[in-house]
Amino acid sequence: MYNFDVVRPTSVDEALSALSQEDAQALGGGQTLIPTLKQRLAMPTTLVSLSGIDSMKGVSVDGGVITVGGATPHAVVAGEVADAFPALAHLAGNIGDPAVRNRGTIGGSLANNDPSACYPSAALATGATIVTNAREIAADDYFQGMFTTALDEGEIITSVKLPVPEKAAYIKFEQPASRFSLVGIFLAKYADGVRVAVTGASNNGVFRWAEAEAALSADFSVAAVEGLSAPSGDDMISDLHGSGDYRAHLVKALTKKAVAQAS
Repeated sequence: MYNFDVVRPTSVDEALSALSQEDAQALGGGQTLIPTLKQRLAMPTTLVSLSGIDSMKGVSVDGGVITVGGATPHAVVAGEVADAFPALAHLAGNIGDPAVRNRGTIGGSLANNDPSACYPSAALATGATIVTNAREIAADDYFQGMFTTALDEGEIITSVKLPVPEKAAYIKFEQPASRFSLVGIFLAKYADGVRVAVTGASNNGVFRWAEAEAALSADFSVAAVEGLSAPSGDDMISDLHGSGDYRAHLVKALTKKAVAQAS
């Protein structure tokens, strides 16, 4: 590690002021950033901790929409939405281990946009709105590739709005050491159609499987997925944990499981 300053603002305005300084970096739960600093892959001179901003914490349900503050830990989400949105509670309750779930935040996860993270699939599958200090961004416009988002420099995710679906499920085939998704499927059925988001599989990060969405919107059944070809493995991640073709196979297999669970 190396020497750096830590600032702990208590309001969004204070945080934005601190982030305007040269070489300042926002710190959510630190579950990705701190290991990155230890490896010297990033070397900010000032960390701006968002954990002291109470206005960015908490969960509320109103009019069929769940709003989660950007600084809300995964464990809190898992407990607060268990009745209103069980699939989201299941996702949040199975991220990492207890230490990660009690420190990591939804805002940090979405801002980092790790290609194997769980929350991006929930945001994309529900058509969530990512609310920042400056604007609101639709999930379909927010995710722009591996570790890449629509956030501008110094922009902070203050909350996330997730419409509650009629039916939903999250199925994760996890890498056992890290508990990241080797492949994860978040499926959400709404009155106007079905959305299927895939995480952990693609070199381009989280994505929607359009063919499955079309088939399931017409016929919400396992049989509808059975008749589809698995996505191409060419653009899938291929590493020591699994080839691109294997991940492509898992996309279809886990989507079938998600349909069965949601039904």
